[in-house]
Amino acid sequence: MRRLGILLSGRGSNFQAIANNIAAGRLDAEIAVVISNRESAPGLQIARSLGKTALAIPSRGLDRTLYDQMVLEELHRHTVDLVCLAGYMRLLSAQFIAAFPRRILNIHPSLLPSFPGLDAQRQALEHGVRISGCTVHFVDENLDSGPIILQAAVPVRDHDTVDTLSARILKEEHRIYSEAIAIVLSGKFSVEGRRVRINAQ
Repeated sequence: MRRLGILLSGRGSNFQAIANNIAAGRLDAEIAVVISNRESAPGLQIARSLGKTALAIPSRGLDRTLYDQMVLEELHRHTVDLVCLAGYMRLLSAQFIAAFPRRILNIHPSLLPSFPGLDAQRQALEHGVRISGCTVHFVDENLDSGPIILQAAVPVRDHDTVDTLSARILKEEHRIYSEAIAIVLSGKFSVEGRRVRINAQ
């Protein structure tokens, strides 16, 4: 069974959705380790309550290259096949990305390339778009810019707030992240330039 390494910095709701899909038999994988750069991250407590190996590797004050090497050592120690970022609030170094080529996924709460970075839902509302959503993509060395695997659209309502829009987007995040993980683990895809082609056969 393919082994996932989950990196998170906060509440870990996407991690929990992945764990729930595995438990329900909707995703054929296992969670090998959960790592956070914040000791206080609620996602670590959720992981431990589910019986998962959960580690805090505090990043404050550490050089990015040194820190990423520490995380990589743990991922390799737990023989991780695929790295999934689930609200991980750090940019990965080139050495990290090179260690897991086409094996690092991220989910972002907008229809990339629109509204990368922080507060994507607020950016969408302030820009006045009528449709927002979420994106699962491969991670490269730039912010929220890797090849796109799956997206889900969410309509923006006239009276939406950041909280109401975020909640509807999050529901779709929980759905498509596991779908994208399954596609990548199956190997039934190819990357041509920036395009990810999914082989349904």
